[in-house]
Amino acid sequence: MKKIITFGTFDVFHVGHINILERAAALGDYLIVGVSSDKLNFDKKNRYPIYNEADRMKIIQSLKFVDQVFIEESLELKLEYIKKYNADILVMGDDWTGRFDWVKSDCDVIYLPRTPSISTTEIIEVVKSL
Repeated sequence: MKKIITFGTFDVFHVGHINILERAAALGDYLIVGVSSDKLNFDKKNRYPIYNEADRMKIIQSLKFVDQVFIEESLELKLEYIKKYNADILVMGDDWTGRFDWVKSDCDVIYLPRTPSISTTEIIEVVKSL
């Protein structure tokens, strides 16, 4: 069985999230998704997500092509998560290209193109301006 692992905040869930998770799932037999904790998101973006981590986990777990979900506490623990879940492939959006090549000794790394013209940050800015 080929296990795929990916990570994200998945705040203000949209079709771009579905697209990348579907494409990740198609690369193997079992998809594991690390959902960034509220604290990790604050540390990365200096703001908390719109939806809390429990709600974001529930949204991701509800997708038929997602097999397992866990909370990602730190970007620096990627390799530990890969080993813990015995992942064969790490999938990330191409906005992270090259950033996780350092785990290639333990698993393959694939950077998938993001869905054009959609981003959580842009959606939040549009909603704020209404």
